[in-house]
Amino acid sequence: MPILPLASVERLIRSADSERVSESAASALLEILEDYGVKISKEAIIYANHAGRKTVKAEDIKLAYDMLTKPRD
Repeated sequence: MPILPLASVERLIRSADSERVSESAASALLEILEDYGVKISKEAIIYANHAGRKTVKAEDIKLAYDMLTKPRD
């Protein structure tokens, strides 16, 4: 069962200047966003634990995102 509301994902797609959004398109993006969000969150939890914290902070999320999206040398 999805965590994010489908209507929010439809609005997200429309905010990118789409006039119409099919339910299947919104559902596909919803699945991708949730999968990617969980992946970032799991990485952020590792960083928080490494820093000796149980609380995930914005800096952990941003670092996890950077580490998952930046090309490695």
